[in-house]
Amino acid sequence: MAEQPAAISEAESRVMEVLWQHAPQTSEEIVSVLAEPTGWHEKTIRTLLNRLLRKGAISARKEGRRYLYSPQLRREDWQHQESRSLLDRVFGGKVAPFLAHFSQHEKLTAKDVAELRKLIEAIDNKEH
Repeated sequence: MAEQPAAISEAESRVMEVLWQHAPQTSEEIVSVLAEPTGWHEKTIRTLLNRLLRKGAISARKEGRRYLYSPQLRREDWQHQESRSLLDRVFGGKVAPFLAHFSQHEKLTAKDVAELRKLIEAIDNKEH
């Protein structure tokens, strides 16, 4: 089994989202996408890039005088890690209490309910 990547902070995940949408990118390109909506300074974004490099979540390839950054951590792997961590920490690893809590505290649309029914049917059919 592959080694589990280091945890990605919420701020680091914002950088990852930029790279998952389009890669490779230079630090200048990443800064131009993130600076205004987050209010972060260029130095903050470069610090986040360096943290992600140390964690192995991204790679950097030198091209001339600049580096091109690309994700090494797949979005799907990160989503799995984060959702598993949430279920384990908050709901004892159980999906049903999570869904019950969510349905009691959030408005589910008819489309949401229909998608959940289809998912449950698919799981049920897979088990039989």
